[in-house]
Amino acid sequence: MQYADAMYNVCRRMVNNTADAEDILQEAFMKVFDNIHTYRADSTIGAWIKQIVVNHCLNFIRKKKLLYVDVELAADPKEEINDEEDFEMDVRYIKEAITELPDGYRTVFNLYLMEDYSHKEIAGMLNITESTAKTQYFKAKNKIREIIKNKKDGRER
Repeated sequence: MQYADAMYNVCRRMVNNTADAEDILQEAFMKVFDNIHTYRADSTIGAWIKQIVVNHCLNFIRKKKLLYVDVELAADPKEEINDEEDFEMDVRYIKEAITELPDGYRTVFNLYLMEDYSHKEIAGMLNITESTAKTQYFKAKNKIREIIKNKKDGRER
């Protein structure tokens, strides 16, 4: 199928486990085929399929009972320093760091950066506040930086 590889990559990024990603993808495509008659051309077929796949991933994540730190309970994040140029690192380190993120951080990070959902949309999908979604994304970026720095420091010794 034309969309299988792209949708598998979505699953893989979201759940961080090959076997789970394959299972979710299979279930999502079963739902696509069962409900193809409900597709309306409001969006592309690819976008419609992607929404089903993302929803299946989120349902899987919810079943694992991920906990999102509520922004009111979290320490106030420091002001973000715009040092995006520091992120021009080896893609391999970044991919590895993303897989090491806690599930909640990785989910928000992937939905926002990789799947292009807004923080408001993410908040609705995950039943959290928009500020919590923003905080999770901010913390994910910082955690990625920390993981990469630790890997590079370990390598340079």
